[in-house]
Amino acid sequence: MISSIRGTVASKTGEYVVVEVGGIGFKILAPTSTLDGLGAVGEPVTLMTHLHVREDNLSLFGFVSDQERRMFELLLNVSGVGPKAALNILSATPLESLYTAIASGNSDILTRIPGIGAKTAGRIVLDLKGKIDPRHATSRPADVASADADVLAALTNLGYSLVEAQSAVRALPNEGVLSAEDKIVQALRYFAEQRG
Repeated sequence: MISSIRGTVASKTGEYVVVEVGGIGFKILAPTSTLDGLGAVGEPVTLMTHLHVREDNLSLFGFVSDQERRMFELLLNVSGVGPKAALNILSATPLESLYTAIASGNSDILTRIPGIGAKTAGRIVLDLKGKIDPRHATSRPADVASADADVLAALTNLGYSLVEAQSAVRALPNEGVLSAEDKIVQALRYFAEQRG
């Protein structure tokens, strides 16, 4: 129905953006990677979209690329994965790492995402393995993102929201290789500084 939207950023939060098109504001839910790449309020934006229709709700989801939208739609076809879980997966795992995890049959990375259990992770890998293009998978191991997934899981277990946890992980320093424990400590320092 609605394949893409081009307009102006009217407002944005950690979960959605409002895009104004011809005087109408469209609330578009999006993964963190998409929201982070958007410009400031008043700047132009183009998003690939997916309209999710339920009996009592119409929700519009937006993505920076057709590849990201396609993965979202594939995830929705997996039994037990709804729009919220699909967004969490895309927010917590870089797309290339997700392709690699599915192509290699490694469901462990998915189980580290808050809200995704072993059964659902296994089902995602099993259902999508033959549906993804292996050329999108990276040559590096999918475990590259696992430390960040562990940090996200630890922070959400401590009571932080997924959006807060993702902000803390993005704020981590890039220098050197930090263990998951060090990243958690750094993330907690980040929260302490934010509360100032």
